[in-house]
Amino acid sequence: MSMKLTNTLKVASMLSLAACLTTTAQESNPLEPLITDRPDATESPSVMPKGFIQVETGAFYETFEDNGFKSENYTFNTTLVRYGLLNNLELRVGWDFVEGISKINGNKLDNITSGFNPLLLGVKTSIAKENGCFPEIGLLGHLYLPFTASTDYRPETTGADFRFAFAHTLSEHSSLSYNLGAAWGEDNPEIAYVYTIAFGQSITNKLGAYAELYGDLPEDSSSNHFWDAGLTYLVSNNVQLDATVGSSITKGQDLLLSAGLSFRIPTKTN
Repeated sequence: MSMKLTNTLKVASMLSLAACLTTTAQESNPLEPLITDRPDATESPSVMPKGFIQVETGAFYETFEDNGFKSENYTFNTTLVRYGLLNNLELRVGWDFVEGISKINGNKLDNITSGFNPLLLGVKTSIAKENGCFPEIGLLGHLYLPFTASTDYRPETTGADFRFAFAHTLSEHSSLSYNLGAAWGEDNPEIAYVYTIAFGQSITNKLGAYAELYGDLPEDSSSNHFWDAGLTYLVSNNVQLDATVGSSITKGQDLLLSAGLSFRIPTKTN
């Protein structure tokens, strides 16, 4: 096991312990179950409660092989921190560490890349609550700061994205969520239109499942379409575990595996 992976597992263990201690301390003043923006690509329209912080972290592995050339990406510490600044506004900060490995006919090449992706800074605001057939609506946007990235993953220009997030309650145990937006990045001047749609189903009070389609449609390049599906487990109203598997529909990704932890803590006595 590599030193980086060992350190990542240690961090995950400490986060799990902190989350459990936090949950125990808040049993006397429980909140509604937390709503996360992971593990799927679909962002929720719901914002964080004012004065609370939510940490959503995890890791994922993805691979793609074409004509004997195989690329593998290990993304550690995919952490997003969300803070409820106002009743309808949250601040968002995210950062992750990536290691990329290339192989030809099973032989590993020496050009391993590793380092941090650009830091994400963003906001999310609530626009409308769900009312009958009218969905809950939110708007979120992010900037990706190139000077915060490691050399291997540092673009020359600032990236940006925005999306409108929608959610419908279909029944007591099922929901439909979807996003529409656009993104600029990777030093590419063309805009890519982004979409997601996810169906969620409660299996028990704690166990949930989802299936999702998502992708992007660049102005001057071929579109990219993906699918994934996964499970979430609500340890308590303030702690959630998740696991995901996915792949691409168009050419570009053979396998995606992901697992993560999310927990919510107050910054003041409520």
